[in-house]
Amino acid sequence: MGDIVNLAIDAAKEAGIYLLNNFGKISNIESKGDRNLATNLDKEAERMIVDKIKSKFPGHGILAEEGGASDLESDFLWIIDPLDGTHNFIRNINIFGVSIGILHRNKFVAGVVYMPVDDELYAAEKGSGAYKNNEQIKVSPNKELKECSISFDSTIRYSPDVMLDVLGDLAKEVFNIRMFGSSARILSYLAEGKLDFAVEFCDRPWDFAGSVSIIEEAGGKITDLKGSSVTHKTIGYIASNGITHGKVQKIVLSRLARS
Repeated sequence: MGDIVNLAIDAAKEAGIYLLNNFGKISNIESKGDRNLATNLDKEAERMIVDKIKSKFPGHGILAEEGGASDLESDFLWIIDPLDGTHNFIRNINIFGVSIGILHRNKFVAGVVYMPVDDELYAAEKGSGAYKNNEQIKVSPNKELKECSISFDSTIRYSPDVMLDVLGDLAKEVFNIRMFGSSARILSYLAEGKLDFAVEFCDRPWDFAGSVSIIEEAGGKITDLKGSSVTHKTIGYIASNGITHGKVQKIVLSRLARS
């Protein structure tokens, strides 16, 4: 696995530096439907990552946000978000990153997230711990919801009735709530204990895949909204420090059952 993780790190950093060097220099923005946007820079960053993977591991599968899927039945599957936080990037808000997750036979085994503005590299391999810039990280020890700082889905427009109800239920229990517009940022903060849990209803696999192993190796937990393991087909997640997971899931499921 060492070669695979090292390549993921190199690819994420190369793409991240490219994005940072071109921050504020977008030449083209495309609509992907319902206020979902992509830029020419997303696509170029993705091409850089995919080319790097294919040059060394031509038989591996790819699932990427902008370029679609190939060889999904391969033993190894790379899930790529070349620019997580695209809408932030478009508005010159410097909360964005590169996310690369790796599955082996449908199990998450490694992940890399690179936040180029702050030069923060998060990486994990199953069984080896989670690291930020080579320093081991752990999730928070908070047990009570009233102690928790959380992140919540910013795409409330997709299902306002349900999502606002869940947000309201959580707001009554927690210390405070944040919205970052980037799962790479949310989940990296969670892995190092700056947040306690996060709830996202609409995120696709490429949004969270790079963070799955990082969260788990930091001592946390990430599942779909119903509590099952996340896969390359999952939409939406609950991620936590592990201790609070059951309490959060109960709140979410209780509201979903009434919707």
